[in-house]
Amino acid sequence: MSEPRVEIYTKWGCGYCVRAKQLLDRKGVSYEEYDVTMGGPKRAEMMERVPEARTVPQIFIDGMAVGGSDELAELERTGKLDMLLGR
Repeated sequence: MSEPRVEIYTKWGCGYCVRAKQLLDRKGVSYEEYDVTMGGPKRAEMMERVPEARTVPQIFIDGMAVGGSDELAELERTGKLDMLLGR
């Protein structure tokens, strides 16, 4: 079974982004990081994918928006993150 694609939109200096990446790193999850600090096409892409998003990080697992750092931590606390990661 292949690993799901994990994507995370971040900004420089964002503590929540660091926390989310640290959780993914601890779990050994590889992810694609998109820095939207300066706006640009990746920020526009993030807003298109999650129109109500006003903060970072925005995290996607196999194209499904899971939210930000707090939501990722809650998925981990409840054991649902491993299920989403196919573990």
